[in-house]
Amino acid sequence: MVTVNLGVLHYVLDHLYGAFVHRSKLSPPFFSRGWGGSKLDMLENVINRFFPEAEGQNWQPSTVQPRWKTIWETKNACLREGVFRTPCNEQLISVLPPESYNARVAFLTPKSVPPEKMACVVHLAGTGDHSFERRLRLGGPLLKENIATMVLESPFYGQRRPRLQRGAKLLCVSDLLLLGTVTIEEARCLLYWLEAEAGFGKTGVCGLSMGGVHAAMVGSLHPTPVATLPFLSPHSAAVAFCEGILKYGTAWEALREDAVQKAAMTLEQVRERMRSVLSLTDVTRFPVPKNPEAVIFVAATDDGYIPKHSVLELQRAWPGSEVRWVTGGHVSSILLHHNEFRRAIVDALNKLQWGGSSL
Repeated sequence: MVTVNLGVLHYVLDHLYGAFVHRSKLSPPFFSRGWGGSKLDMLENVINRFFPEAEGQNWQPSTVQPRWKTIWETKNACLREGVFRTPCNEQLISVLPPESYNARVAFLTPKSVPPEKMACVVHLAGTGDHSFERRLRLGGPLLKENIATMVLESPFYGQRRPRLQRGAKLLCVSDLLLLGTVTIEEARCLLYWLEAEAGFGKTGVCGLSMGGVHAAMVGSLHPTPVATLPFLSPHSAAVAFCEGILKYGTAWEALREDAVQKAAMTLEQVRERMRSVLSLTDVTRFPVPKNPEAVIFVAATDDGYIPKHSVLELQRAWPGSEVRWVTGGHVSSILLHHNEFRRAIVDALNKLQWGGSSL
């Protein structure tokens, strides 16, 4: 009798998927136009200046007022879409593609329940998630638990994608930092709107893969306790691009050539430079969330994109948080474990008090 190690199969599936998506010539690799020049220098300075002041600071989000239109409505639920101008400061807007100036959100809510008796979770995009549909499918069944779903379209994605960018393959390393910085600010503003304007009794933030990293950052920086749910995500983008399968989809030679304009570098030095730049996304540098017990990580046992040690590093940095393991790889878990993601959302929200703290 032949036995099959399912863990190996899941891991191999991740690599087969990665080979098809990242090693084929169907699309250009990540960062085919290099580091981003002065844009990268500016973003590094902005983020580095922020960290020493972040610990313990109630950095209040800006106010946004989305313009809503109803997409469909039934007896039990309503789906609306909203648009608002990104609340980022002019320094960031000056380097943001014009296509990304306006943020878009989908908002799925149960009816006949007052907001103060409902929760709402903001769902952030994983790599390549350009539309609302996948995240609405994840959140939809939670309506019966009186949990609404708000889905944010990230800059550089969907209708906010720059004209010259193909798919999810960002042109410059600076684009990755800019995508994250803007997403975090927009998500925090949406949480503020849900709490202060819409009057929701509990709020949370979740995301898959890259969206999970951003969710962890948002949960860390928000001034009130929120349920924080990073799914299948590393503690830093450096892990994904320098250790996981995405390293095969990165334009290392283009980055080396771009760097040579300043000083000759080997490919190994280029990879170290990438680790240094992406250390800015290391969530262990961020403050511990206001209620770490409302933080639940869901990770896969045989993830070819995200190594186990990366998940555990962040869990150790946030005492009181929880890691739940699902059997599978990165790709198979995204497809097969929606029920486990939903259960984590419900459980994390249950660890919050109704009403929250004043902003």
